[in-house]
Amino acid sequence: MFQKIEQCTDFIFRLKASEYKGEPLQSAHIILNVLGNPEQKTKFIHFAGSNGKGSTLNAVREILMEHGLTVGAFISPHLERANERVTVNKQPISDADFLRIANMLARIIEEKLDGKFPSFFEFMTLIALQYFSEQQLDVALLETGIGGRLDSTNVVTPEVSVITTISLEHTDMLGGTYAEIASEKAGIIKTMKPVVVGVKNTEALAVIKETATNLCASIYTLGEQFYVEKKTGADFDYISNMKIENIELAMVGDHQISNAALAITAANLFLPAMDAQKVKNALQKAKWEGRFEQVRHNIILDGAHNSEGTAALIDTLKKTAPHKKVKFVYAALQDKDHAISIELMDEAATEMHFTEIGLPRAATAEQLFEQSKHANKFCHKNWKQLLDEEMERLADDELFVITGSLYFIAEVRSLFVKRGWIE
Repeated sequence: MFQKIEQCTDFIFRLKASEYKGEPLQSAHIILNVLGNPEQKTKFIHFAGSNGKGSTLNAVREILMEHGLTVGAFISPHLERANERVTVNKQPISDADFLRIANMLARIIEEKLDGKFPSFFEFMTLIALQYFSEQQLDVALLETGIGGRLDSTNVVTPEVSVITTISLEHTDMLGGTYAEIASEKAGIIKTMKPVVVGVKNTEALAVIKETATNLCASIYTLGEQFYVEKKTGADFDYISNMKIENIELAMVGDHQISNAALAITAANLFLPAMDAQKVKNALQKAKWEGRFEQVRHNIILDGAHNSEGTAALIDTLKKTAPHKKVKFVYAALQDKDHAISIELMDEAATEMHFTEIGLPRAATAEQLFEQSKHANKFCHKNWKQLLDEEMERLADDELFVITGSLYFIAEVRSLFVKRGWIE
């Protein structure tokens, strides 16, 4: 059994692929059954989508907390410590509770699964579900990892499901078309439980609507059952069965307005008697680290890990810093289609810098570099050296935009925290 938290996390971080070869979710159900089905003791709101699910979850959390609710959240990835993935009212699970539940799971795995551990993400999901069942929560918010139908979080029956966006990502696992990927994400929709949808792609939206209809699940789609009206500046109005005017966000970008609208709708379905002013107060506080996060005055961190996210990032840069020259730094995992993202950045950049992170699934700097057609492109094996050298010579009219995998953003952000650049 694990004696120290570092021993525990070092071990579970290595669980990249499941050793348990049973049916999908089978190991989770076996373990949960032994635990007394903790997933049945908590109310949930479940989030899936290619982009925006983390920001939307965070906004829902702020709204519900502003109304006095005790809110659990399971998110990924973490930025510094695995504990950040499991929180209650934004406070991470303690080392003692993490270690206690991890050892509880390890004993069950030894006895019931012949010691064949499930994946890291599934293990973390089980820690979260057990921990939430022990707390006096009003609701827990769950963010899927990949997909939805076979995701380890899909052992719950939520009060509300949320599907933010659909883009062509993880095509080796989820399918090569919008319809196939939408079918996997729509797997979180449950019978007679409402679903909130921000998906714009017509092919994907049709699949989600059909799934909802087949399950007698009420569907609330942005632009159909609820709307946003942009005001001058960054303010917007939210319109549905309730109207909230002049909402200001802590997050910038049109995509964040969409995320906020999804969050208001999901929160309102869970808590019908919402106060408009409390919603506005909450959204002014709803910041999400690593998503268009400004460091100093000329460095932006943004986990734009697919083409849809990259397009939103570039659109936000054009609107917030139209006269700045942009230098991109990009590192990513192999299981993504980088070509479109790199093409979009090539068009917007004055310089392109490619680097890599020390993960087994990481794309090499050379692999990314070769996909760029930019006249001023550079390849770096050591991202820390790259940042030190390039930030030293950054001009006043330039922006340094660090983007790609959220795992890369987490590592960079951790370095900036140590340097005192981020509190």
